[in-house]
Amino acid sequence: MTTPKHPFTKPSTTYDQQTVILRQRGMRVDDEEVARFYLQHLNYYRLSAYWLPFETNHNPHQFHSGTRFEDALNLYVFDRSLRLLVLDAIERIEVSVRSQWAYHLAHQHGPHAHLDISLAANPARWHSDSLKLTKEVQCSDEVFIRHLKATYSESLPPVWAVCEVMSLGLLSRWYGNLKPMPTRRAIASIYGLDEKVLASWLHHLSLVRNISAHHGRLWNREFTITPLLPRAKPAFLKSQFQPASRKLYNALVIILHCMDIVSPNHSWRDRLLNLLDEHKIPVVDMGFPAHWEKLPIWR
Repeated sequence: MTTPKHPFTKPSTTYDQQTVILRQRGMRVDDEEVARFYLQHLNYYRLSAYWLPFETNHNPHQFHSGTRFEDALNLYVFDRSLRLLVLDAIERIEVSVRSQWAYHLAHQHGPHAHLDISLAANPARWHSDSLKLTKEVQCSDEVFIRHLKATYSESLPPVWAVCEVMSLGLLSRWYGNLKPMPTRRAIASIYGLDEKVLASWLHHLSLVRNISAHHGRLWNREFTITPLLPRAKPAFLKSQFQPASRKLYNALVIILHCMDIVSPNHSWRDRLLNLLDEHKIPVVDMGFPAHWEKLPIWR
């Protein structure tokens, strides 16, 4: 039985009133000017997701004794830095997979393999993805796209060109719908993975990427789409994950594994560890297992 709806009657509040509300709920606001500044530029409603972990009760709202405005702000700043760090890594992974997708399709099936519906496991999905790719190409203002469209008769430029304007979500869908197993395996082998695992990882990373790019809360999120964990290959990797977790930890392991391949001399691992240490974040809320620091992926 659904709960009956009722009109929204809460009034809007000023920054000063918002500060009063926080104090009434038990939060320490040591510097009203600082609090007013961040409420003005970050939005009370947005920040409320970051002081939620400090509440002893949500209805009515009440904070743990000693909770400071700066504690919630620290969590927000950490999450923002984490999103940017995650985007930096996913960009490099995305560019690598784009390159492999284009290379193997072109060499195994021709420069316009993406126009060949016979290569799709699901033709209806191919039609949908093809329309999305056509739209992305049409919206592109890249000089090389304009040149190729003006010069050649095919409906879309060759695969090594269209991959450069393809979103990660669409790349994930296209790889997941690729029928020829030798081609799927050839792409996945670059990352030492089974082709089903790579398809799952791309799907999951596209979700993580979209949350990060649209400024969503990332650090303690529970994901509806979880990645498939490797079983046999690579052999060491299975034990690095947290089974059955919906938290961010597994995505971070995925990123580290891929970064070790696409950018062997990267500093991403150290940057993440330094970020965790700087903000003193409780990593259990991110799904980190006990003694995670001793796992090879983090060393």
